Amino acid sequence: MKKIEHIGIAVSDIKKSNELFSKLLGIDAYKSEAVESEGVNTLFFKTGESKIELLEATNPESPIAKFISKKGEGIHHIAFEVDDILAEMKRLQAEGFILLNEEPKRGADNKLVCFLHPKSSNGVLVELCQEII
Repeated sequence: MKKIEHIGIAVSDIKKSNELFSKLLGIDAYKSEAVESEGVNTLFFKTGESKIELLEATNPESPIAKFISKKGEGIHHIAFEVDDILAEMKRLQAEGFILLNEEPKRGADNKLVCFLHPKSSNGVLVELCQEII
């Protein structure tokens, strides 16, 4: 793994959270994107080499809506950048980690993504990200 790519934060109202994080970080978001396959709207902030991704559910069945109903707003996942997502998925599966998807899928911010089940990573939802070239 190369670095922490971003930290995902589940929010109920992306407009209010945009205002809050803009004030907190002293910068404006650089990108917003809807990911229909996951039922979310996203908003990205960049501070140095790190990113913060705000995630707002677009429907009550989305993973973010379910997360917020169980745990409330807050840190949803931590994402790591990888050079070869397929090789990393294979390596982590061999190490005993549980993958939530068998194949990488298209995520926000021009990335291929795969998630690790929190049960296999001390309760933390881990996302692997590879830039789509």
